Amino acid sequence: MKELREKAEEIPRATADGGMVVVELPLGEAAATFDLVKAVCSHGLFMTAPNHWDPLSKTLERPLRLHSDGESGNGDSIPSSSPTSLLVRISHPSYSPQSLHLHVFGTVFLSPQHQKSLLDQVRRMLRLSEGEERRVKEFQKMHGEAKERGFGRVFRSPTLFEDMVKSVLLCNCQWSRTLSMARALCELQLELQCPSFSAFVPNVENGTKTPKAETEHLVPKTPIGKEPKRKLRAKKGSKNLAIRFLKTQTQIEAENTTRTDSVEMSDCLQGTKKLCPSILLSNGEKDLHECYNFSQTSTEISNADLTEVSKADSRLFSDLQSSEVIELSSHNRIGNFPSPRELATLNEKFLEKRCNLGYRASRIIKLAQSIVEGRIQLRQLEEACSEPSLSNYSKAVEQLNEIYGFGPFTCANVLVCMGFYHVIPTDSETIRHLKQVHKRNSTIQNVQRDVDIMYEKYAPFQFLAYWSEMWQFYEEWFGKLSEMPHSDYKLITAANMRTTNGKSKRAKKS
Repeated sequence: MKELREKAEEIPRATADGGMVVVELPLGEAAATFDLVKAVCSHGLFMTAPNHWDPLSKTLERPLRLHSDGESGNGDSIPSSSPTSLLVRISHPSYSPQSLHLHVFGTVFLSPQHQKSLLDQVRRMLRLSEGEERRVKEFQKMHGEAKERGFGRVFRSPTLFEDMVKSVLLCNCQWSRTLSMARALCELQLELQCPSFSAFVPNVENGTKTPKAETEHLVPKTPIGKEPKRKLRAKKGSKNLAIRFLKTQTQIEAENTTRTDSVEMSDCLQGTKKLCPSILLSNGEKDLHECYNFSQTSTEISNADLTEVSKADSRLFSDLQSSEVIELSSHNRIGNFPSPRELATLNEKFLEKRCNLGYRASRIIKLAQSIVEGRIQLRQLEEACSEPSLSNYSKAVEQLNEIYGFGPFTCANVLVCMGFYHVIPTDSETIRHLKQVHKRNSTIQNVQRDVDIMYEKYAPFQFLAYWSEMWQFYEEWFGKLSEMPHSDYKLITAANMRTTNGKSKRAKKS
C-alpha cells in the first residue's frame, strides 16, 4: 500500500475542464528564477513551426505526441501505429508560481503514461532537468549581466530528432526560408496523418520498403524563399485532401479556379475554426473519424454523408465550443513536426519539391531512415549526454560526424541542443556579429578560432555567453522578440542589420 501511495504521488495533478485536461508541471528548485517568456524566447527555434508563441497571453502552443512506456519521441522504438498528437498550451499563471500549466486540448482523460510523456517533452523544451538547473546557476554566477536579464536557458525542441532536422534547415539559407521549410514539413505531416494517404505514401514493414507511389498532388503551401530562384508551380488539380472528403466532386471542380494556396485546413470542419481531428482528437475519437474517411470508394460524398459528418462533428466539439480558450488561430491548421517514421519512406524528390528543401531533403530522409532502421539510437545518445563531460562529448561528436550531411555547423548546433555549451556554432552570422559588436574582421577561415579565444573565459559555457550577447543585440535592433508579431519573424536577417555610412539600417516592418 505504501508503494502504491508513493507511486500515486509521483503522478502530476491533472483535471478535466470541458474539452481539455490541465496538467501541472512542478518547477521545483527552478521556481525561484524561472521565467517562461525568457525560457521560450531565447533562441530562434521558438519561432519555427509547429511552435507558436502568443505575445499577449505569454503562452506557448504546439502539438505534442502521446507516447507510452517503451516508446521514444525520437523514434528509436517505433510503435505499431502513429502516436496521437494533441495540442498543448503551456502557461505560467501568476496564481501558480511554483508550477507550469499544460492545457491539453481534444481529450478529457490522460493516462499516467501519457501525462509523463507530455511532461518529459515540455521539460526538454524548457530545460527543466536538475542538471540544466545546476548549469544555469553556474553560468549566471560567472556572468552577472546574464543573471540580471534572466538568461541561461536556451529553448529547444521536444525531441532530439526535431532539433537535428531543424539544425539542417538552418544551413546555407536566410532565416525566412528556414521558417518556411519548417512550416511546410508540419503541413505535410498533417496531410500524411490522413488515412487516405496510405494509398500514396509507402510504409515500412519488418524493415523492408514497399514501392513508392505517386505523390505529385501534394505541393508546397508555404512561401518559397529567395533561394533557389526557380519557381514551383502547383497543378490545377492539387487540393488539400481534407477538403476532398467533405466536398462533392462538383464542388471541387467549381473551386479549381481559385488559389489553392489560400485554402486552410480548417475548411474541412465547415468554418468552425477548429483543428483537423488528426491533431485534436484523442485515440478513440480519431478512430471514429479517421480524418473523415468513412470508407468511401470514390471522391464523391453524398449530401447524406455530409449530414452525418456534420452531426458527428457537432457532437465531437460540443464541449469545446463552450470554451473560448479553444478558439484556435490559423497557426494550428498545420500538423506536428514529422517523426522519423513519417519521413523515412518518402521519395526524396517529392519531399524536396513539396517542402522546398533543396539538397536538405536527401539529408533529412537518410537521417530518418537511419533512426527507423536502428543504425542511429537517439535515445541512447541523449541519455549518455544527460551529464555533459569531455568523454560524452567525444562519443557524441563521433556519432554525429558519421551522419550523412552533418558538417561542423550542423553538429555544433545539435551538440548545443544536447547541452554541450562549450561549442559555438559559427557561420556568416557569427562573422557579422563580431564585426558589428566587437569591431573584429573575422573570415570564414578563422572565425572559429576567434570565438574560441574571445569566450574562453566563460568555459564550459562559451556558447551561453556568446548567445546571450547575440540575443541581446537582436533585441536592441528589433525590439523584444517575445513581443514581435509573427509576420515580422522573417525580418531577422543580416540584410536588415547592416549599417550604412555609420547609420543604422533598421528593418522595415511589413
